Amino acid sequence: MKNLVKNTLIAAAGVLILPVLSFAGGKSIYGEDDRKDFFQMSGDMQAVANSVVSMWKSASVTAEGSGFKLQTMNFGDRLNLCPDEKFREQPIGAFCSGSLVGEDLVLTAGHCVKTEAQCLDTKFVFGYGVMSSGAEAVTTVPAGSVYGCAKIVKRFLGGEPGSPFPAGQRLGADYALVQLDRKVSGRAPLAINRSAALKNGDGIFVIGHPVGLPVKLAAGATVRDFSKSGYFVADLDTFGGNSGSPVFNTRTKKIEGILVRGDEDFLDSPAGCTTMATYEQTGGRGEDVTKISEISASIPRLAGEKAGPEELEIRDVDSSGIQPVEAASRTLSFD
Repeated sequence: MKNLVKNTLIAAAGVLILPVLSFAGGKSIYGEDDRKDFFQMSGDMQAVANSVVSMWKSASVTAEGSGFKLQTMNFGDRLNLCPDEKFREQPIGAFCSGSLVGEDLVLTAGHCVKTEAQCLDTKFVFGYGVMSSGAEAVTTVPAGSVYGCAKIVKRFLGGEPGSPFPAGQRLGADYALVQLDRKVSGRAPLAINRSAALKNGDGIFVIGHPVGLPVKLAAGATVRDFSKSGYFVADLDTFGGNSGSPVFNTRTKKIEGILVRGDEDFLDSPAGCTTMATYEQTGGRGEDVTKISEISASIPRLAGEKAGPEELEIRDVDSSGIQPVEAASRTLSFD
């Protein structure tokens, strides 16, 4: 990740109480930028997006009346974006994304909640999006859309103690399963794929909060390399802030993985402003997605979900009996 973006966002955080976006490497645009706002999504995609959550520092979610106000900044102004950059005038503020996979369980990236203390200082906010054409992004949400962290159920991040990868080298799987402070109301948990694996060339899409923007759908992507240990590589249009976003199978609409790493986000333009990094559809390094099989055994099955013959060895896990990870004094920062 270029220092340009890092320094810009750190300076912004000095003006407003906002987190530094969470990255384990940048993300970027491949081919056409076909990201869509909530109001532009089809009805079935909106139903999925309703269960995707944005993650905020607690200080950025303040009580206001019967709900909460999200503290944001202007995307274009804070990153000195060029005038024609997509979503330039929208707000940013969320630092990671996640998905509801149980009545009180959120799936995200391990580098989004590094410690128990950091998790407890995080608010999980549903409904942060541009909900209708011509409308402003929702930045005041009802109390029923805001949840806290009760504990980290399970977490892994390559490069940390216990990982097979060298210290500081974030390869392989990167995931966290978080139990919220109460059951989520009015939103359905999303199904995960517990059986047949993806293969190269399969269609996928991602829903999340790139750069902390209101929720976006990025479709038209495919699996590039499924042979990696613990993760696969794809040509998804994603950025920092998308970390933790659920990646779905285009055909089944089931979660196939968690967006965790990728290519450069932004580049310096000769005009003196900042532009989004764009590659040919087959170019760049690609984006890394933790395989859902790395964490699926710890996600309880949904009501009516049955085990197939190929997965009978997987047993349901009761998250209430899992002890939280030991807290450590680490802070959220760029990598």
